[in-house]
Formats: sequence, C-alpha cells, structure tokens
Amino acid sequence: MAALSQPIPAMTEMTEAEYLVFERGSELRHEYFAGAIFAMTGASWNHNVICVNISTSLNVQIADRDCTVTAGDLRLKVVATRSYRYPDVMVICDDPQFIDERVDTISNPTVVIEVVSPSTALVDRYEKLDEYLRLDSLQEYVIVSQHEAKIERYLRQIDPGGDWLYTQVIGLQSSINLPSISCKLLLSDIYKKVTLGNRDDKRAQ
Repeated sequence: MAALSQPIPAMTEMTEAEYLVFERGSELRHEYFAGAIFAMTGASWNHNVICVNISTSLNVQIADRDCTVTAGDLRLKVVATRSYRYPDVMVICDDPQFIDERVDTISNPTVVIEVVSPSTALVDRYEKLDEYLRLDSLQEYVIVSQHEAKIERYLRQIDPGGDWLYTQVIGLQSSINLPSISCKLLLSDIYKKVTLGNRDDKRAQ
C-alpha cells in the first residue's frame, strides 16, 4: 500500500459510478471499499525506492514476454467485492481487461504486490488479502515489508479447491520465486539503497 488511507467522513456513501466520477476529477488518489472512499497519503522514501526496485527487476525479467509491469497509479477493480484499489505493483499478462473506455482501471492482474509499513500492514494482510484472492485472474499476491528484509507470497495452487500456498522469506541473502511469471526477486536487489529498521539488518548496498 502506498501509504495509510484515511476515510473521508463527509463522503462515506458513494455508488461505484459516483466514485469513478469523483476519482477521475480529483488530483488526489482515493480507494473505494464498501461504499466509502479513502484518501491515499504520501509514501515514504523506503516505499518509493522498494517499488522502483521491484518494478525494475520484474521489467528486466519479463522484457520478452507477453506481460506488463505497472506501478502505483493504475486502478484495480475487484469485481467480487466491488472495491477499487491502487496496488503498488501489478503484473498483467495477455491483454489488460479495462472496465470501460477510459482505460485507467483494470480487473485482471496476474500478480499483485503491496509494499507495507506497520501502519498499513493490517489492511494489506487482511482486507486486501481477502479481496485480492477473489480475483479470478490472480495467481500470486506478494507482501513486501518496508522496514525489514521480508517478503510474503500467496501462490494459487492448481488443485480444484483453489487453495493458496503461503511462503515467507527473510534476510538480504534470501530470494523468492514468482512461478506464475517465471521470475525471481532477490531481496538484496529489492532493498538496495533502503535503510532497514531492524537492528540486525544492514543498509543494502
């Protein structure tokens, strides 16, 4: 998540159509959930650097494939929950499915990545986890910590039950595979030029 979202009390009830009209005319970004809109606040240094590092790594790895990496400003509609989010990084394979002719909101990411801080972790690990895992197209949901070298991954299994496999890796010497797009994230690359908050972590070089 880019930063802590704050609800706007005066606008707690909106339809989807009203939200889209409001959002497309706003200079600020807002997420939409259960009829309420939430203003997105500014992101930290760590958050921005990590997002760029992830996008750069994935772009290099999928350069010759039919997939596209997007970051930050592309809106995602979760059809099952009628919510609208701004994931930090998405990978869309094949043709993007836009919700209308404005081509600013998609509904079919293959991979969704959120970079979390302590203030946003609960939303990303519970609310958004529940929403994102309902996306028919989604194969992997990845949660990246801002203040320690840690990545968590939910990977859709092939079995008919549609179970999700949870994996966690910790430490700058670790890496994690993203099988759905045949990519790998090296934590030493993801946290390069990031000052980590854990006393056992060193500044990534």
